[in-house]
Amino acid sequence: MVGFEEGYTYFAKNASAYAAATMSDSYVASVNDEINKLVQDLNSLEGFKTASNVLKGDVAEFWHTGTFNIDSALKGSSNRAFVDRSHDFASTDISTNFGDKYGLKYYSDGQASAKAQAVSVFQRFKEYQSHGGTDNLEDFLRSRGYDNAESVLNDPIYSGQIRIIPRDQLEEATQYLERMIKTEAARRPEQVYRYQETLDLLKDRLSDDKGAESIPLSKKEAEALATLAKQGKINADELGLTTEELIKYDYIIQQAFKAGLTAATISVVLKVAPEIIKAIDYLMKNGEINAEQFKKIGFAAVSGGAEGFIRGSVSAAITASCKAGLLGEALKSVDPTIVGTVTVLTMNVIKNAFQVALGKKTRTQLSGELVRDMYISACSLIGGGISQAFIEVPVLGYMIGSFVGSIIGSFTYNIGYKAVVAFCVDSGFTMFGLVEQDYTLPKEIVEQMGIETFEYESFQYDTFEPEGFSFDTFEPDTFEPDTLDITFLRRGVIGVSKVGYIL
Repeated sequence: MVGFEEGYTYFAKNASAYAAATMSDSYVASVNDEINKLVQDLNSLEGFKTASNVLKGDVAEFWHTGTFNIDSALKGSSNRAFVDRSHDFASTDISTNFGDKYGLKYYSDGQASAKAQAVSVFQRFKEYQSHGGTDNLEDFLRSRGYDNAESVLNDPIYSGQIRIIPRDQLEEATQYLERMIKTEAARRPEQVYRYQETLDLLKDRLSDDKGAESIPLSKKEAEALATLAKQGKINADELGLTTEELIKYDYIIQQAFKAGLTAATISVVLKVAPEIIKAIDYLMKNGEINAEQFKKIGFAAVSGGAEGFIRGSVSAAITASCKAGLLGEALKSVDPTIVGTVTVLTMNVIKNAFQVALGKKTRTQLSGELVRDMYISACSLIGGGISQAFIEVPVLGYMIGSFVGSIIGSFTYNIGYKAVVAFCVDSGFTMFGLVEQDYTLPKEIVEQMGIETFEYESFQYDTFEPEGFSFDTFEPDTFEPDTLDITFLRRGVIGVSKVGYIL
């Protein structure tokens, strides 16, 4: 039972640290996935014969979508944007899972881009006719989903869409729209709405109004990207889109805090569960509730939550820093299970070392507990790896194996420890200093042998004894026959990792 409790206790500590480390690993992986997707989308244009000044619009769609998704992943948001690649009438270029729709125009200058974003339904009909279209106005509108011709002719065809234009054209486009609003207000008031709506929704980037946004792109930059994309030479490093550049320490701290809260929850559940089971067992056996048991539940929740949060946040921060490359290229491939395990071992050593400094533990006990934790950790890692191979559910598969491995490790360690101590008793072996061999005879045995002892380096102060008297009493003479008293000594365990003489 002792082995099970020790194994369960270690698993409770390790599980919270592992879960937090896995969360950070997933966080960095999500950022990397979005970076790789952007590079892949841009390089998918390799071999296109379209001129760069024409292809720049397609590049801008992928750029804004990709950089928005990267920023959203960096900030831990689930909001994502998608390139629709639709050529239907007034279709959106970019849609999102949070409701916003975007239309992009990357024309020669700000006025041209703004004019294209503000084009009306009637203007598009005239363009259709000039290109050889044969439908009349009514058929044109009906085939494109418009029911009331009178009310929509002057509406912008991109109504409701957020209009995206090049970064360097935003000021010029704004001035053009403001000028057209003033001009049309005086001569054709019905035209004001399409210009005003375009101005209100005109931007140079995607944004979810919760902190995530795309990187604005100028017309010249879009053309340069188009040239590289046609050659398949888009590189994340050259664009500055790497985890080393993008993941800052404030992001890591925020992620560590989130992971720490999750780890605290796991730790509380695992630590409180045994106490709740004991309380239920007591209730079933005695028919009443033990108040002391509920106090233990409360203390377990508080201590478990605090320790779980610290272990989780530390392991999460270390994992994120390693995976992001902030601690060097070599550590980018570190396994989060190793980080979680090392975090638990390190914190246990720090905690035990503090106990040694306070005199509550010896160095031998510190070394012994470190060896035990390392052995159980190894069993936990092996069990988790085997289980994950059969149970492919992320995190869950590993944690099941880790739990089993911790229990097996604790049992086998205790069995092995007993065998080692028995060997040390017989041979005097110290197991490289882990077992303390004490050859000092116990004080009771020394006194029994008739050897006088004294306490050195101790101060004995004089005491005052008042004079007294006693009544005469009758004492019969007695005698003791001479006997031979034999006491057998043997060596055995007299403390934690300590062998000495016992009766």
